[in-house]
Amino acid sequence: MAEHGDQMTRPTGGTTSRRDFIGWAAGAAAFGPFFLFPERALASQKTLKIAKWAHFLPEFDQWFVNVLAKEWGQKNDTTVTVDVIPVEEVHRRAAAEVKAGKGHDVFMFPWPPAEFYQHAIDHGEVYQAVLGKYGQIDRLAYRSTFNPKNQQYFAFADSWIPAPFLYFQDYWSEVNAPFGPGHWNGLRSVSRRLREKLGIPCGLTLTPTLEGNITLHTLLYAFTGFVLDAEGKVAINSGRTYTALEYAKYLYQWAGTPEQLAWGPEGNVKAMLARKTSCTINSISLLRLAEKQDPELAKKIMPQPPLKGSNSVVAVPHVTNCSAVWRFAGNLDGAKKFLADLLDSSRAGYEQSKGCNFPLYQKTVPDLVVRLANDPKADPLWKYQALKDAVHWTHNLGVPGPASPAFMEAFNTFVVPRMFLSVVKGERSSIDAINVATTEVQRIVDKWKQIS
Repeated sequence: MAEHGDQMTRPTGGTTSRRDFIGWAAGAAAFGPFFLFPERALASQKTLKIAKWAHFLPEFDQWFVNVLAKEWGQKNDTTVTVDVIPVEEVHRRAAAEVKAGKGHDVFMFPWPPAEFYQHAIDHGEVYQAVLGKYGQIDRLAYRSTFNPKNQQYFAFADSWIPAPFLYFQDYWSEVNAPFGPGHWNGLRSVSRRLREKLGIPCGLTLTPTLEGNITLHTLLYAFTGFVLDAEGKVAINSGRTYTALEYAKYLYQWAGTPEQLAWGPEGNVKAMLARKTSCTINSISLLRLAEKQDPELAKKIMPQPPLKGSNSVVAVPHVTNCSAVWRFAGNLDGAKKFLADLLDSSRAGYEQSKGCNFPLYQKTVPDLVVRLANDPKADPLWKYQALKDAVHWTHNLGVPGPASPAFMEAFNTFVVPRMFLSVVKGERSSIDAINVATTEVQRIVDKWKQIS
């Protein structure tokens, strides 16, 4: 069947005679009934509705909407609409769509949407579609989108954002640590001295936000503590979790600030840009904002790999960009094609995100390490080389297991940040906080056993 883009135009002028109409209709019949009613031709252009989480750099979303989506729509004779949703609203909005059984065709999450696997298609065919051009699925993508229970992919992952440790080099130089703490023990001891000397607190996020979730899961993993084990059994009730909680309590008491307990989304970013804290865990979007707003300030902020702990160097992604095509999508074929084609824009996405969005398929940005070593905004030039091994020290949410529905429900209900916060605020002892969290996680695990 011919498409709308074939430019079959509507007759113009006065009334059309019956003979003219029959002749015109007969000629058009060869192309199918689409062209018999020009009004329908205009109305039947395909549509693709996309929801995506709001990037930390608004310029990226502007490019995504006005360039990437628009050009893809033009090439595929499709009207593409993109709704950009604040990160803190993503889970609620997605849940509302699956409950209603209608909404967008593609829903882009900043984390694995494992909870919604029953409402998403098997994205294995999308991964298969890009195999010949870009190679096998990446480890991080596989463990973030594959459900071993039903042997299907509940989403398609194309990029991710690392979560390095960021610190003010001039502040840390004041306590003879110009290269940062390096180890969690160093953070505890040196940040205490720093607050005592300069009055500048440590800026780790402790609240139930995306930043808090990423920071405190990273801290828990550093002490070899886990929410679930590799088989999906509850593992949060351990002595390692207790040690991590006691560590956080000490760190807050001796190097924290009461403001930390009320931070909302990106509260740590705002504090760092205001020079009110000495360090934090975040994506380099913080640095990019500093470079844009105050280049002199940006010079003082240095990234480094995650702090070393008993579990070596471990971090989780600040973001794992996972796109789900709903089973109730109105344009299934278009949605799958859009995701497969998304990889063709990975290099542009890396550039438009100012280097925040790392590729999951290395062939899309093969010179990544070179680019990190020669970043045009970096001062000093080698600053971003700290991220060159990020793919090796980053593990998927859910480690040591996959990003399972049970783990992701615990993640999205902020079990870990609420556990830490209750101890830091003195509301519960570490043992009591672990017991409460264990009960919550066990309930979630039992629920998903019944479902799957």
